[in-house]
Amino acid sequence: MRYLLYLGCLIPYRELGYEISARRVAPELGIELLDMPDFNCCGFPVESISHEAMLLLAARNLAIAEEEGLDILTLCNGCFSTLFHAKHELEERPGLKEWVNEKLAKTGLEVKGDVEVKHIVHVLVEDVGVDKIRDRVVRPLEGLVVAQHTGCHLVRPRELMAFDDPDEPRVLKELIEATGARCVSYPDEGQCCGGPILGVDVRQALRLVADKLGRIKETGAQALITVCPDCHFMYDFNQPEAEKQSGQEFGLPVLYYTQLLGLAIGLKPEELGLKMLRVKADRLLEPLGI
Repeated sequence: MRYLLYLGCLIPYRELGYEISARRVAPELGIELLDMPDFNCCGFPVESISHEAMLLLAARNLAIAEEEGLDILTLCNGCFSTLFHAKHELEERPGLKEWVNEKLAKTGLEVKGDVEVKHIVHVLVEDVGVDKIRDRVVRPLEGLVVAQHTGCHLVRPRELMAFDDPDEPRVLKELIEATGARCVSYPDEGQCCGGPILGVDVRQALRLVADKLGRIKETGAQALITVCPDCHFMYDFNQPEAEKQSGQEFGLPVLYYTQLLGLAIGLKPEELGLKMLRVKADRLLEPLGI
């Protein structure tokens, strides 16, 4: 299983724990990650300004992957969604690929449509398999109770993504339970983290954060598990601000699934970037003997 690792913009600058844990866990499961050369932004941030600019940015990444002869693995839901949608549109919209390639020709690139775009969750479920992950666990996280947040862009729109139920997601729960931890359900699991409106209405975005964290705390969950850097940023980095605004105290550690999985397969916390969490996870580790 060899993939080009597409990191995008947010992870290298603000969410290094995700990259560190993914790079450490991948080889333990037989996944080889190769750095994608000379990649650019996926295009998501400019979609609201220029759809054409988004397509060109995404297409350039796809063309680079085609030159390398490898499919793309993303860690970010937004990057996955943008690259996946662009690939689909290039295939379905008459004349678009020709227009894009006319522009890309100036950089010596051409997009043909020969590569697939996968999120790490797809790779874990479809290529590795939940049973193999379960078999690889040497430190079952029994007694640990967590909740999950799949995020929007991995599963929406339902008809195009054809992966999991966006309103009642199950896939991430199955991956979590393969580690031995228990994943609890809570109302409105499919609710957005608020990240897309953070730059427009900070108070409303933090209100969404507080709303979800409050519902999760009511279940008795000890942590929240995510697979998207933007969602993680909202629930981890912005959790103290959400507490101030709402007048509530959550103290809920937010881990990436790759960090949770790394613990279960015997890796040390320092190998997984856990010290980079704003809401520290130390009290989760002590009962597990880590």
